[in-house]
Amino acid sequence: MAKTSMVNRDIKRTKLVQKFAAKRAGLKAIVLSPASSYEEKMEAQSKLQKLPRDASPSRQRTRCALTGRPRAVYAKFGLGRNKLREATMRGDVPGLRKASW
Repeated sequence: MAKTSMVNRDIKRTKLVQKFAAKRAGLKAIVLSPASSYEEKMEAQSKLQKLPRDASPSRQRTRCALTGRPRAVYAKFGLGRNKLREATMRGDVPGLRKASW
């Protein structure tokens, strides 16, 4: 089990990303647009830097839905490797089974 504080921190980051998603997208569109002037780009860049750091999607961490483990998480299932293996052995994951050759 992961520390509860770390899981809660990730949940907080997810909420911040959702809150500032539209604003970030608008500012990034101005920065990347070839039609906008240099001054507009610099102003948009400074506004982008003033947003909270945790509002950036790259600061989010994928975590196991059951244990909160931050590493070895399969995005397709949302589970860590250990819990995915246990679920596979029980037959809970359709189309997935232990390899044997």
